[in-house]
Amino acid sequence: MPKEKSCKSYDKIQYSKKVINLFLHPKNVGEIKNASGVGEVGNPICGDVMRIYIKVSDDKIVDIKFKTFGCASAISTSSMMTKMVKGKTLAEAKKLTFNDITKKLGGLPDSKLHCSALTIAGLKKAIENYEEKN
Repeated sequence: MPKEKSCKSYDKIQYSKKVINLFLHPKNVGEIKNASGVGEVGNPICGDVMRIYIKVSDDKIVDIKFKTFGCASAISTSSMMTKMVKGKTLAEAKKLTFNDITKKLGGLPDSKLHCSALTIAGLKKAIENYEEKN
């Protein structure tokens, strides 16, 4: 897992076009009423907070939404993760790594890698929440 760094770093940050696009036009934003599972995670260093909602049917994630309060990397990694796991089985979703998200986004600056790890933690908490109830 990447070392956490402050999201408020003032380094010159270079983002890929995919990161910028998903920050400006995020997919799957919002809440799911009567969600099958909800996971919330945060980073006390930079203040990012992510809440992931999943709807599960026949062991598949049939819908997934997120609410993320944070930097461009936090929002874009949340959005990409939802795109990657929607329609997958829970077992497939559990195998997703922060490196998978980072690669799909075309990379992230080192100071922002913790955002993709936080997104994975939120997904895992949502799945755990679902499994505890079922």
